[in-house]
Amino acid sequence: MSLARLELKSVSKRFGELEVLDDISLSVSRGEFVSILGPSGAGKSTILQLLTGALRHDRGEILCDGAPLESNSHRFAFMPQRDALMPWRRIIDNATLGLEVQGMTRAAAREKVQPLIAEFGLAGFERHYPSQLSGGMRQRVALLRTVVQQRSMLLLDEPFGALDALTRARMQRWLSGMWTHHNWTVLLITHDVREAVLLSDRIYVLSPRPARILRHYDISLSHPRPPAGDPMLSAIEADILQTLLTLEERPCRTFVPL
Repeated sequence: MSLARLELKSVSKRFGELEVLDDISLSVSRGEFVSILGPSGAGKSTILQLLTGALRHDRGEILCDGAPLESNSHRFAFMPQRDALMPWRRIIDNATLGLEVQGMTRAAAREKVQPLIAEFGLAGFERHYPSQLSGGMRQRVALLRTVVQQRSMLLLDEPFGALDALTRARMQRWLSGMWTHHNWTVLLITHDVREAVLLSDRIYVLSPRPARILRHYDISLSHPRPPAGDPMLSAIEADILQTLLTLEERPCRTFVPL
């Protein structure tokens, strides 16, 4: 049996008296698309900060390919909620930014990015500036900048949350197709139940803070997923929504004074 790409084993994190994560255990296999859902403030983004090295966990283990994750290992490519494109750089040079930060020359980085431009739907826009692109196209640039780094795993933090509903739906379908084609390994943070069901092989649901894994869903449907409104998808979405609504009815276990 092959090792998981990523494993969190009984991971906990607190900030002073505030306990944010409590005994979190989850795994992501190679080529798998996994999502984390939970109420606002549950600690979803804290998990990503632990993986990127911005924070250190207090207890437990974080393993990548079976070995402890080092804070400076740079095993993951991270895409934040906002596209974070540099307004003064053209699209081709925004896409190369991550490679340049790693020490690659701009010319070499452009050579690596150029073959992917058309596949990401950006052909003809290489010389444009971010302000000249739609929100969906900007997110494609941000994802291209992320995947071209060829890290072992992608970390996506609500990448489509700022888009309008129609553009978001289109981008979700596009991402599903790209993931299927490239066999990426992905961990997605999202508050969108439909997005999680559409994209994921497995979904972990967090409790309110301090977060625990309350439930996980294995989505056995093949890709591409059926269109919105399909009875099987709707049933899974309804089950997850009921779980989340039940969480909202419970009192939060940690009181934080204003």
